[in-house]
Amino acid sequence: MPTPTGPHEEVLFHCAAAFATGTAPAVSGRRWFRDPARNDIQAELESQGWPPGHTHVLRSAGDKAARRTGGILSSTLALVTSLLLNENNVGGADTEPEEPANEVDDFPVMWAAPGALARSLPWQLDPARRAEGYSTDLVVTTHRLLFLGTEIRTDLRTERRTDLGVLEHAEVLAEFPAEVLTDARQMRFSPLEADVRLTFADGSWVRLFAGTGNSAERLAQMLAGTVRMLPPSALTSGQRKEADRFCSGSRRHQPYPPTYALLPSGTVLMEVRSPAKHATGFFDVSFNLMTETGERTGPQPGDPHIA
Repeated sequence: MPTPTGPHEEVLFHCAAAFATGTAPAVSGRRWFRDPARNDIQAELESQGWPPGHTHVLRSAGDKAARRTGGILSSTLALVTSLLLNENNVGGADTEPEEPANEVDDFPVMWAAPGALARSLPWQLDPARRAEGYSTDLVVTTHRLLFLGTEIRTDLRTERRTDLGVLEHAEVLAEFPAEVLTDARQMRFSPLEADVRLTFADGSWVRLFAGTGNSAERLAQMLAGTVRMLPPSALTSGQRKEADRFCSGSRRHQPYPPTYALLPSGTVLMEVRSPAKHATGFFDVSFNLMTETGERTGPQPGDPHIA
């Protein structure tokens, strides 16, 4: 399958993307699709072509109590997963909700009036609706915002999973002009702080799980202008040489090509994302900081915190 980007288009950023899932006791394991009056719009989406989905209800008091008891074990598991993924924050387990109405009492992952842009997102972003072994990704290019779908192949004899190159093997599920995305906010009350809320030009929004807190953070920084994402063609010859050296040192297959962010100091942050070995749906991230000439360097004063 050909690369979904055009001949004069380059990738600026990419990450995993799926509709998020609630973590607070009343909404744990649940998600809803709402209009601005907080009405459930799942039936409307299904009438427009979405496959039928499960109708979620808030957990009962008994469910909440059981969830709180199990939360101790979940928090421990999240901590272990966090260490394995080289993350600094568990998120969700010790972070206070920023929006109780949307994170504790309810958990909308789509907030959109009829005809709003958010309703144009593909149903495959819903883990409960897509086939097992199918993954979805978000890609920002120099011209477009893309949502891609990729089938993950598994060897039945060895049960080993092959993560295909996202851009080379992906199906374009939806595309928008890049300018329709007006805001990205990292939602820290989530597993590993990996949720991000994307707001479109018409005010509609969606809440997505990005696979790692790093991806959610970088999306937010990119839309806020704190960092500027660079296409590979913008690298200097020294930076390209260092990037090749850095990638050649990895023994793991990398379905995602590196991304590059220009920090305020002029340092270029190179990031390589790859599926985690120990937690399905999560990602490892390798970092490399480069000077203009391609020399490796460390964090510089005035640059944003990089996690």
